[in-house]
Amino acid sequence: MSDSAPDFDSGSADASLDPDPSAQPHDAFFKAVFSDPDKAGAFFRRHLPPEITGRIEWSSLAVLPASFVKRDLHQSHSDLLFSTRLEERETLLYLIFEHQSTPDPLMPLRLLGYMVEILTAHVRENPLPLPPVLGFVLHQGPARWNTPVSFEHLFDLPPDMAEALLPYLPKFRHALLDLTQCDPAREEDRGDVRVVLQLMKYAREQRRMEFFVWLATEYAGLRAFLSDPLLRRIFTYSFDNDQTLDVEAIYLHLQSEPRLKDTFMTTAETLIAKGEAKGQAFGLVMGKLQMLEQLMGGPVTPQDALQGLSLEELEERYRDIQARYDSQFKRPS
Repeated sequence: MSDSAPDFDSGSADASLDPDPSAQPHDAFFKAVFSDPDKAGAFFRRHLPPEITGRIEWSSLAVLPASFVKRDLHQSHSDLLFSTRLEERETLLYLIFEHQSTPDPLMPLRLLGYMVEILTAHVRENPLPLPPVLGFVLHQGPARWNTPVSFEHLFDLPPDMAEALLPYLPKFRHALLDLTQCDPAREEDRGDVRVVLQLMKYAREQRRMEFFVWLATEYAGLRAFLSDPLLRRIFTYSFDNDQTLDVEAIYLHLQSEPRLKDTFMTTAETLIAKGEAKGQAFGLVMGKLQMLEQLMGGPVTPQDALQGLSLEELEERYRDIQARYDSQFKRPS
């Protein structure tokens, strides 16, 4: 088998690993943290069976520039694909992050589709045999995971025919970490992964203030694991998920740790400034859009109807109306 990494930059694959800060905050935070092979390796070593983790060459773990989640699922699913070596054989680890309000009962079927895409991309550049693809689902909640993790359990088989039919059906199961059913503060060995999973758990449970209290209390034992970039990502994710957070109250909880409070305030000030700039840009585009609608003699969209749009959606709507205005009222030069 070739040691060259397959070219996954095709079709549904997204080659960017640097998350867009304006993207869905769960997706951006997940990819920013777990695209680091060091953190991803610590996560997999803790949550895959020891008979597998003990034989993987973790120094070979590398993230591949690919995403197989379809565009219509970006608001509820994110994914990362990793290559590693298991006893000199290539092995692929596929981590999918599920952050919708209820578990996805079709997850095994979705995973099968993603695995087929992964292996199809692999064989374009490599001869047989195929590498194993191990699927892992990280479920944020808030509802407990209560759907099958084994693909064969999706089928409705006659009880007296199941044994005869199963050999003809795809059979696999995915690993699962259900954050609603675990306590990262006690169960995670690595400090940085412990903080990340604790935040993801508390964020989904609307307990963000409790997270900051916990972080300040446990910081002495976590300091060595928390780089300044990771702290900034943690604080950014917190604000992106809840813009009503009480900055002053959080500052008071963190004030006993100078590094925490200073990094928090720097991050907060930067995000507030960006938010104000974005708000000004939104108001400007909205005004231009309504003015064009008025010039065209049609109904003017009320502000409350436009407020529900993102800046990107508002700009796209403005461009559409500008194009219609130009075609109707501007004479060719």
